[in-house]
Amino acid sequence: MLAVMTAPNSLHDLLLNLRTPAVRDLAWALLSPPLLGETTKIQRHPLQASRWSRQPQCLADWLMQQERDASALYAWLAERPVRRLGLYYERLWQFALHAAPDVEVVTANLPIRHNGQTLGELDLLLRDDEGEHHLELAVKFYLGTGGSEAADWLGPGSHDRLDLKLSHLAHHQLPLSSRREARGSLNELQLREARAAFWLGGYLFYPWPDGCPSPRGAMSGHCRGGWLHRRDWEAFAATRPDARWQPLPRLAWLAPARMNADEAWSVEAFRQWLNTLLPEANAQLLARLEQDQTGDWREVERVFLVNDQWPTHS
Repeated sequence: MLAVMTAPNSLHDLLLNLRTPAVRDLAWALLSPPLLGETTKIQRHPLQASRWSRQPQCLADWLMQQERDASALYAWLAERPVRRLGLYYERLWQFALHAAPDVEVVTANLPIRHNGQTLGELDLLLRDDEGEHHLELAVKFYLGTGGSEAADWLGPGSHDRLDLKLSHLAHHQLPLSSRREARGSLNELQLREARAAFWLGGYLFYPWPDGCPSPRGAMSGHCRGGWLHRRDWEAFAATRPDARWQPLPRLAWLAPARMNADEAWSVEAFRQWLNTLLPEANAQLLARLEQDQTGDWREVERVFLVNDQWPTHS
């Protein structure tokens, strides 16, 4: 069932027909595969017990309906504007789960407090045909630095690490709903036993030119890209002559980019941008674009360009 929900082919086919950025991001959130296929803690697709999982065409039809009229989605996003990509990802999931025909969103982002101190927040509390669930959602972008250990995979800022994220999930976020400090809040919501699980989406980026092993337990077919240092850009670009590159703003990191001719940068515009990029600049996510038969420019590859001191550890 999970495999059907996160089949890359079905996502790819759907994205061919979706043009609206937020709707494309919504489809990507719901249908992209998780980073990990094997985990020590329970990973559960939020729509696992939904009819949309058993009948993927119903989900595809709903997404096409959003494409025809995205006003409800944009109104939902405007209600609580966010700057952080992880919160944007959560808001997309919340919108879909509220619309899912047989999933009840009991509440989202529930703070758990003790003696005036916030211990943490429960991302999602759901009811469906399989019971009551506490779900933690995350979307992450990790760059491989050589090995298959989770500690070898770093966020673009080089401080976040896959092993630290998994540890925080296992030891803090997932147990939070079973702590006695959470009991009062859960009782008020008439939740007796919410089973804790997580869903971790995102992309894994492999070093150019030699690559590296995937992290242990990685999902086959996970979303992927490459990464390289600034000093290697000219050699890298020479392997893709005449390529059209464009940096993506952080809130556009989810679904593969699609833009019209007015939005796509020229080769010269990218060169000027690159020449003015400071040597110590933060990691930049670049998309290589190719024009399709409709005249739109579509992402065919993504790479992180990092400064020559990366990774930097504070």
